[in-house]
Amino acid sequence: MKKKFTFLIAIIVSGTSFVNAQTFTDGLMMQKNDLCTGFIYTQDAWKKYWEGSLNRENGNIGTVSTKSVSWMGTYGITNRLNVIAMVPYVWTHASQGTLHDMKGVQDLTIGAKYNFFKKAAGPGEFNTFAVGSFSTPLTNYTPDFLPLSIGLATKKVSGRVTANYKLTNGFYVNGNLGYTWRSNVTLDRPAYFTDGQQTLSNEVWMPNVLDYSFNVGYLKHGLQVVLAFNQQNTLGGGDIRRQDMPFVSNRMNFSKMDLTAKYFIPKINSLAVWAGAGYTLAGRNVGQSTYFLGGLLYTLHFAKTAN
Repeated sequence: MKKKFTFLIAIIVSGTSFVNAQTFTDGLMMQKNDLCTGFIYTQDAWKKYWEGSLNRENGNIGTVSTKSVSWMGTYGITNRLNVIAMVPYVWTHASQGTLHDMKGVQDLTIGAKYNFFKKAAGPGEFNTFAVGSFSTPLTNYTPDFLPLSIGLATKKVSGRVTANYKLTNGFYVNGNLGYTWRSNVTLDRPAYFTDGQQTLSNEVWMPNVLDYSFNVGYLKHGLQVVLAFNQQNTLGGGDIRRQDMPFVSNRMNFSKMDLTAKYFIPKINSLAVWAGAGYTLAGRNVGQSTYFLGGLLYTLHFAKTAN
């Protein structure tokens, strides 16, 4: 069996004003007093997975799928400081075997993004950003039922830096690096076995995570298209034991490619549709998954309303 990452890590939130569409990892900002809010639907499925470094299938569970609907919102405190929040509702399902489905509200993520450097450079503009975020479970779901658990039930604090260079013709390149500290997890059992040793405790140490991504994109005339490479490395943890279930503290590494597009509806510049797809190229203790997403996002311009 194998665990699948409930949600694509790189997608946290998006803004939808005509000139901006924002995530934690990109080089864009919402304007002061603009609030973007909306819902994103994501569907992820895998049949093959990596048990450690071994790529295999498990006929006992068939295809494991995860669906989620996430509310997300971004608010511009200033043109250079944004706050971001997200809450997903998640469903999991295995097409074969006796493992039952799980569903529920997962984790609240809140954070801030600051554009601390901005300068014209040649035919474009160079920007750098600092991001801090915090995530915590909102419900008492169990993480000890992988691959069908809806999350890992760990509190997380993340720091990130991003560099972006955008040309006047709308094309841009973007890179970012992030580090996530994760709290220990409490299980509903007095002992567990992982990474070759028995532990007589219900508390599990969770390794921290390093991630980075690179993307190229286009944003002009109401259209944004992004091609991205995403890498996650877990800094510790054991592998899934042969023929065993995954464990919450397993080393979960992956390389993914995804393509997303946002289109701003003509004559309704505050409304945008978002669609995308991605694939896991390589991994360790994760599913070789394919995912699709779609959503609607709307921006409220409070400063203009007040006038």
